Amino acid sequence: MIVEGLNLREEIPLWSLNANGKKIAREFVFSDFKQAFEFMALCAQYAEDVDHHPDWSNSWNAVKVELTTHSAGALTKLDIQLAKAMDAFANQVSQR
Repeated sequence: MIVEGLNLREEIPLWSLNANGKKIAREFVFSDFKQAFEFMALCAQYAEDVDHHPDWSNSWNAVKVELTTHSAGALTKLDIQLAKAMDAFANQVSQR
């Protein structure tokens, strides 16, 4: 389940890996609060569906996200899956 040998730059190029390699992070910036909130609502539903939840914060049009699997103490495939879904939701919301 722990991610090893995965090329994060290819899989999720807009995310950064923290220094200890146990978290990935990204800041999403939208045109306004409404778009940021719509993004968060889509992500929240998906996170519930897959039972994997982000550490995040919101300030007006920006959403800062960190992903890790706390129970594993490391990155897992669930983190990569959620990151990809969040990227797709951000694109969807930004296109409106």
